[in-house]
Amino acid sequence: MAHRSTVPELRLSASEKVRKVSLDNKKSDARAPKYVASEPKRRGDSVNAHGAFVGINVGTDISNPPSASDIVSILKEKKIQHVRLLDSDHQMLSALANTGIEVVVGVPNDQLLRVGQSRSTAADWINKNVAAYIPATNITHIAVGNEVLTTEPNAALVLVPALQFLQSALLAANLNTQVKISSPHSTDMISKPFPPSTATFNSTWSSIMLQYLQFLNNTASPFMLNAQPYYDYVKGQGVFPLEYALFRSLNPDSQISDPNTNLFYTNMFDAMVDATYNSMQAMNFTGIPVMVTASGWPSHGGQNEKAANVDNALAYNTNLIRHVLNNSGTPGQPNNQVSTFIFELFNEDLRAGPVSEKNWGIMFPNATTVYSLTFEDMATTNTDSPVLRGTFCVANSSAPHSALKQSLDWACGPGSANCSAIQPGQPCYKSDDIVAVASYAFNDYYHRTRASGGTCNFNSTAMVTSTDPSHGSCIFAGSTGSNGSSGGAASGPVSPDNFATQIHSCWLTHLITLLSIMAFM
Repeated sequence: MAHRSTVPELRLSASEKVRKVSLDNKKSDARAPKYVASEPKRRGDSVNAHGAFVGINVGTDISNPPSASDIVSILKEKKIQHVRLLDSDHQMLSALANTGIEVVVGVPNDQLLRVGQSRSTAADWINKNVAAYIPATNITHIAVGNEVLTTEPNAALVLVPALQFLQSALLAANLNTQVKISSPHSTDMISKPFPPSTATFNSTWSSIMLQYLQFLNNTASPFMLNAQPYYDYVKGQGVFPLEYALFRSLNPDSQISDPNTNLFYTNMFDAMVDATYNSMQAMNFTGIPVMVTASGWPSHGGQNEKAANVDNALAYNTNLIRHVLNNSGTPGQPNNQVSTFIFELFNEDLRAGPVSEKNWGIMFPNATTVYSLTFEDMATTNTDSPVLRGTFCVANSSAPHSALKQSLDWACGPGSANCSAIQPGQPCYKSDDIVAVASYAFNDYYHRTRASGGTCNFNSTAMVTSTDPSHGSCIFAGSTGSNGSSGGAASGPVSPDNFATQIHSCWLTHLITLLSIMAFM
């Protein structure tokens, strides 16, 4: 997203604001920003005293991004109340005004050297990118750089000075209680993150991390963590099961525990967060809350990136949202909820690296949906949550018909899909189109079992799509044009008796026989 420098009129310039606050000894001034400041948090206070939230990142490496106003409209439509900007785009900050959405603004890595080497540059940055937009735009945090120590080691020595200079500028503008400053780090900063109880920060950065943690402690700011289980799962090459990375239920024989604490970890995300808490504790810092500034899963990858697919991305982010919003904390920190920003809103086609790096978004840059997510608390909604509305599991038309027949037989049999609509004479019956018939069965199974770990795979004969396959009176589960509260024709689990009558009746045998004949004609 292009950076804009247009500053709203009738606001003090950087030098005027700092000078006015200083000369008046921080007395109120008609032109100074008016806001309601919260009480500064003390050590041990939770940044999530009223529960954790889920927000989203808005990236900048997009060739043709939507307009700022369109992005804000999307945030409102999805009821997203927290957003992290990777820069301080002025058009976005203006568009977010008077929305109530809480905003994290970023100091990009390429601006860090200048800010960290000059107190006046830092003051100018605060006034142009923060003070100029408060109170209309609800800026709550500044993320200084991104994974600086592991990706920009030449800027490591200016990281803490940058934090300190920016904090001084906030103090001068009387914004220090409203806006907190931190810097996102990756889990690569942690040596041997498992088991979490013995995790420590890489000793290479001990001096800088000591200063960084002292700054967070003194300013009641959170430790910003980029926690991406996808990378650790891929690097692990099978050490950890995929279910562990995706928040899915583990086989009892695959339970993962910390031998030093006897705490069981049901997902990799919690282990990463606890490893961070224990790394801070190893340096004698407690009470600094962790805020996860980026976590997600890519929806598409290259030929050697099999784990990067829509099904896994949907599973990870759906389960992550549910996990964060249930306010359960982590095994090691059950009373400290972890607010998290999903990475990310849009695919970034200009990002460097493998195919997966360009495909972390839940939407394409043209504002169409990659897959549907709900950012509301699913724990308080009924089982017909619209999390999968607009998402469909369909047969892969390029799959061999023999493989599709096997998958169809399984879906309507052991898979317990409601296949009544594909009986002869019913609206989704097509004796000569195995792809269409299998798609209905696959989709019903997917929507019926998704919450309990069901996937859209069927031995690689199926795929997730946002294109609604409904036609005529044949309505697929998840269709926004369907009747009924469940969003599809399927209305509930089939009872064992009905299952025996419905699935193993002659119609299924007849249908598969017909499809077999058609496949080889």
